[in-house]
Amino acid sequence: MTLKPDDLDQITSTTLGHYNTVAEDFREGTRDHDVSQNIDALLRHIQGTPPFTVLDFGCGPGRDLQTFRRLGHIAVGLDGSERFAQMAREDSGCEVLQQDFLKLQLPAARFDGIFANAVLFHIPKQELPRVLKQLHAALKPGGVLFSSNPRGDNQEGWNGPRYGSYHDLEAWQTLLTSAGFVELEHYYRPAGLPREQQPWLASVWRRPE
Repeated sequence: MTLKPDDLDQITSTTLGHYNTVAEDFREGTRDHDVSQNIDALLRHIQGTPPFTVLDFGCGPGRDLQTFRRLGHIAVGLDGSERFAQMAREDSGCEVLQQDFLKLQLPAARFDGIFANAVLFHIPKQELPRVLKQLHAALKPGGVLFSSNPRGDNQEGWNGPRYGSYHDLEAWQTLLTSAGFVELEHYYRPAGLPREQQPWLASVWRRPE
């Protein structure tokens, strides 16, 4: 199935419209989510001397931006939702870019790390190779990309008012490797549960020097 430009525009507008509508409830509902395992996974693989410049890609209302800033790093947010971007700026005090994920304009080689937590699955599979290469180019050589997505059987489509693309480990590894990344580690979340109770696939990748 090939998605045409009108299809992609509908996916973007409908998904972002949903997030704009539920923004306040989303902020309250996710405020206390513990993603410290994911933040640690990104930071421990970044080489060099902190503070690091980190792009929180799909930053939502800014919860993790506040964490990166509290840890002493230079955090920059990016979200497609106008409401989320506004919340993130107000709540974190960080620079926050509002950009459509399918029409990114990212600075070259600016970031030591990119934190893409629960976000890349919203990008249709046919567009992912291009977007991943844009993220690769936005990293400094040696920089690190973290991603976490709900895993699946390589299907995509609508889940209510949100569009999602759900990959298994092998398919995700193929996509990231093709975009020029080298895998550092992967794991399933939440930790300590049987695999069938771990819906999230997390992985960490490096842009080679």
